[in-house]
Amino acid sequence: MSGTGGEMETRSPYASGPFDPAEDGAEMEFDGRMSYGDYLNLNRILTAQNPLSEAHDEMLFIIQHQTSELWMKLAIHELAAAKGRIAADDLQPAFKMLTRVSRIFEQLTGAWQVLRTMTPSEYTLFRGDLGQSSGFQSHQYRAIEFLAGNKNAAMMRPHAHVPRVHHWLDQIRRDTSIYDEAIRLLARSGLPIDEAHLARDISQPYERNDSVARAWLEVYRDPHRHWPLYDLAEKLVDFEDYFRRWRFNHVTTVERIIGFKRGTGGTSGVMYLRRMLEVVLFPELWEIRADM
Repeated sequence: MSGTGGEMETRSPYASGPFDPAEDGAEMEFDGRMSYGDYLNLNRILTAQNPLSEAHDEMLFIIQHQTSELWMKLAIHELAAAKGRIAADDLQPAFKMLTRVSRIFEQLTGAWQVLRTMTPSEYTLFRGDLGQSSGFQSHQYRAIEFLAGNKNAAMMRPHAHVPRVHHWLDQIRRDTSIYDEAIRLLARSGLPIDEAHLARDISQPYERNDSVARAWLEVYRDPHRHWPLYDLAEKLVDFEDYFRRWRFNHVTTVERIIGFKRGTGGTSGVMYLRRMLEVVLFPELWEIRADM
């Protein structure tokens, strides 16, 4: 617009000076009212980081593992709910939940990139303060494995000193896994599954079965006829795909930081983690790809 004397008057598109959010309707007083920090219990969360050394990078190490445990808590919440939906033949919500679990593990995989900024010399400054603590002892990770069908009773022993946690894990181990429920759904849908396999001891680690492989192969050969089962199968494969990527990145991160030293929890470290990479959660869903 023109100013006096024919000069052009310009106005900055950027706001200048302080702005009071109350003028925009923002709530500013929280005496006796719920605030953001109250709802999220931030006081407890943000005071839970207590480094045992003076090492700068110990804070990174603690927050990396605490946030991973929070994401795993959500993964357990979603997997348990998806399992219940599959058991009730209510597949659409289960698909959404399984997709969310895959995205959770994508998030967890990306988090290793932050931990990798810590060098071996920096980790050495506080590693001794960890004592015998190790991610190997994560009861939530164990719960995720049990929910997916990788049930090893020996892995419960590190939790025997916390009866509440031990009992919770044992309940999950003795209940159906999400893959057990998928196989039962195959049978309810009219696909022939061996009765002995359906009646197996579900507290034991899952072992592949010919009738299950044949059933999934039929689903994949005629996806339009079996679309809900086909969609479920791909959601399970997607979950295991992201779960494998997370475990692989765990191995490479550990190798990058400590090499082939033994783990603080007593395992062989990288060699132990590499062995865990060989575990397949849903074997028939992977092997049928060669039979198509």
